[in-house]
Amino acid sequence: QVQLVESGGGLVQAGDSLRLSCVASGRTFSTSVMAWFRQAPGEEREFVAAIVWSGGPRTYADSVKGRFTISRDNAKNTGYLQMNSLRPEDTAVYYCAAKRDIRITIIQEDYSYWGQGTQVTVSS
Repeated sequence: QVQLVESGGGLVQAGDSLRLSCVASGRTFSTSVMAWFRQAPGEEREFVAAIVWSGGPRTYADSVKGRFTISRDNAKNTGYLQMNSLRPEDTAVYYCAAKRDIRITIIQEDYSYWGQGTQVTVSS
């Protein structure tokens, strides 16, 4: 079992930056994929970014390419989402998710482990 805890959300203005963290505990998942999803009020949860924990491929949603960067620190069992040039449309609850196999997917049903979410609000 893997437990995920997000932090780092908050209220910022358009153009600001935030860094979200996702700390994993329980079984090591150095060979798994970690992803970030987000859900805005009244919207479906959507894929944001994903990374293979062992290093290598990263995938981003088109809406965040060039602004967001996903990374991980295996020694700390922590994943990060650096969000720059934030826009009001980035406002959402951001969720960290993980899956055991190393295939990156953007489908939330493929992810077995989820955090509780952290709120990001971007004012205009």
